[in-house]
Amino acid sequence: MIKITNIKIKADLSDDELFEKIYKKYKINKNDVTERRIIKKSIDARNKADIFYNYSVELECKNENKIKNVQIVKKEEPFKIIVNRKSSKRPVIIGAGPAGLFSALTLAQNGIKPIIIEQGKTVDERKKDVEEFQKTGKLNTLSNVQFGEGGAGTFSDGKLTSGIHNPLCKIVLKEFYNFGAPEQILYINKPHIGTDNLINIIRNMRNEIIKLGGEFLFNEKVTDFEFENSKVTAVICGKRIETDTVILAIGHSARSTFEKLYEKGVKMEKKNFSIGVRIEHKQSMINKSQYGEITKLKLPPAEYKMAYHGENRSCYTFCMCPGGTVIASSSEPETIVTNGMSVYARNGENANSAVLVNVTPNDFRGESPLEGMYFQKDLEQKAFKLGGSNYNAPIQRFEDFENNVKSTHIGEIKPTYKPGVTLSNLNEILPDFISKTLVEGIKYFDKSIKGFAHPDAILTGVETRSSSPVQITRNENKQSNIKGLYPCGEGAGYAGGIMSAAVDGIKCAIAVLTQE
Repeated sequence: MIKITNIKIKADLSDDELFEKIYKKYKINKNDVTERRIIKKSIDARNKADIFYNYSVELECKNENKIKNVQIVKKEEPFKIIVNRKSSKRPVIIGAGPAGLFSALTLAQNGIKPIIIEQGKTVDERKKDVEEFQKTGKLNTLSNVQFGEGGAGTFSDGKLTSGIHNPLCKIVLKEFYNFGAPEQILYINKPHIGTDNLINIIRNMRNEIIKLGGEFLFNEKVTDFEFENSKVTAVICGKRIETDTVILAIGHSARSTFEKLYEKGVKMEKKNFSIGVRIEHKQSMINKSQYGEITKLKLPPAEYKMAYHGENRSCYTFCMCPGGTVIASSSEPETIVTNGMSVYARNGENANSAVLVNVTPNDFRGESPLEGMYFQKDLEQKAFKLGGSNYNAPIQRFEDFENNVKSTHIGEIKPTYKPGVTLSNLNEILPDFISKTLVEGIKYFDKSIKGFAHPDAILTGVETRSSSPVQITRNENKQSNIKGLYPCGEGAGYAGGIMSAAVDGIKCAIAVLTQE
């Protein structure tokens, strides 16, 4: 195939129009082309007076060697796994988030029929519970933004970006596309799916896994494990399931399971994570800052990603949701947890992002590897009380947060959190080092995006579930100190988003398939 990069396009073109331009420039006969595809599309907005799209494409055509100023590349070989597994016992996967689903799909595609146990409901039923909580404040602790088919990422922006640069990322994107995601996720620089699309995609994945022999047990919470001679022998949910292989894809909020594993002697350790708030601005302000006002291109709602390194702490933006909403994400009674969510169109009035400060094991009091988890929960309970003990979230204008005074009014930026909000002073519950670094970071970010430190910017507390507070240790074969137990994904401390969790799910499935 031939590869052409750095194609600068300064107009909104259809795919056909794009390729017509390419054929003309490189003197390629359209009838000679047997295959074509876009492999990259990004926006170059460094010069606000000259914003353009940057494309890369691949073509398969006749007389490739005669085309000038292009690269000749090999077609990708199909991804293959050599299956050595001999056990007749079905592997059990705990959790149906991206790590669990992709490990299940990989096993099923290679002739192994897994059992997937999920304490929450199917994605369609789960959506109803999430909407009920937003409307009424009635929380289902087993079916919510954190728990249920699809995992915590289902009710987010559906971002498929990652810093891991693993070849398996392409496999994940292709599978998402095969199950109904828009084709552009295969090539745009910052792909996202949106909550509305994710719900359909996850349902399609489940149906394919079932078609290949997999089995799902919904509304079944794993309550215990059986180990003999440091080997896994069974898991206990509503029934006892005998197995020699458990992929532990429990997510970062499965606190009772963390406690049970620790009690059973599974090795784990504290790890760094982050705590902070959600910040909301007008999306129009973000667009103006990132794109200017000159371009006539039909650009998507603008994004940002920023970091600040203070004297003692770092602060960064995370999971930015253009045109999105701040969503109630509690999974335990009498706690407030926030997250961000966007539908695929990203057409809401506000932009929101987590603004987080790093937390280390030195910030925890006790010696247990679960201290970070208890640190999170303490803040969530304080936020619940500050918000009025009714699942309203405590919010504060940035100007008031900086001045350490309770907000008394809402300005031009309106909060999107449901079921409701309470004007508060978030400094009353946040540790001083977090409050101080948040103020420093937000003011620093204002240098890059004018208006980020707007007095009326809304801070909603608290964001505590950006990543797992523990890491369940595993060896080079992806197994814990208990043979046959594979800690996997974000909850086990090996991922930080949909993409990296899905990749880790595939890695653990490969480990199961290739070991005899």
